[in-house]
Amino acid sequence: MNIWIAIGVTAVGCYAVKLIGLLVPAGALERPVVKRLAALLPVALLAALTAQQTFADGRTLVLDAKAAGLAAAAVALLLRAPFLVIVAAAVVATAGVRALTG
Repeated sequence: MNIWIAIGVTAVGCYAVKLIGLLVPAGALERPVVKRLAALLPVALLAALTAQQTFADGRTLVLDAKAAGLAAAAVALLLRAPFLVIVAAAVVATAGVRALTG
């Protein structure tokens, strides 16, 4: 029964967040600070998620094949490679490290 309570609370919370977003006045969204934050926030959240998924395992810091793949993707990005080449570099590096380390 607890799972249904959690699902209900989550549904109500999602609806409330959507409603609050619709009630924000348009003038507040046109401010330069809000526009700048709205542009930067998704990038910051994606970077935090990538770092957490790559380097964390519970409460410990982990440097494994995922870190090598991220490093290869960063190098390909710095070289201004196309997106598919960046993804391919990350996949090859990750697979290579996993093949070497077992």
